[in-house]
Amino acid sequence: MSFEWPWQYNFPPFFTLQPNVDTRQKQLAAWCSLALSYCRHHKLYTLDVLEAQESPVFNNKKIERKLSMEAIQVVFEELRKKGNLEWLDKNKSRCLVMWRRPEEWVKLSWVSRNGMVNAVFTLYELSNGDDTEGEEFHGLEEWMLLRSLQALQAEGKAEIITMDDGKGVKFF
Repeated sequence: MSFEWPWQYNFPPFFTLQPNVDTRQKQLAAWCSLALSYCRHHKLYTLDVLEAQESPVFNNKKIERKLSMEAIQVVFEELRKKGNLEWLDKNKSRCLVMWRRPEEWVKLSWVSRNGMVNAVFTLYELSNGDDTEGEEFHGLEEWMLLRSLQALQAEGKAEIITMDDGKGVKFF
């Protein structure tokens, strides 16, 4: 399945931050949506800011337009404010992208839908096991899975446990 670009992606002014406040807010919302959709489709969890400018998401070679580094920083800052991005360093050169925030992952009803209440799983089984194949969280990186499980634990719906070969979780 190939990624479906939004209509704005082929509209040259989309690649220039607009001066009008209302227009800019709509533009930033569209950029945030595009960046998160792209990362979700390609299962990207980390981005390098310098590499981002050459990435297809910010560089439309077909119309020969790319978003400036300054504009990419503005988009990333907007994503940070929404809780979808965390910087990995003080220089803001690499970031974690959370196309679903941890608290959103816990709303997926896989546990109850599949009768997994009171079941114990390793983190590996959850992210790579046969039982989760076809689920949106299949292949989820361990750091994101752990944060999501911590959110579930805070709600009293799971308990993260330490096992001989790593971490696991029991669902309630």
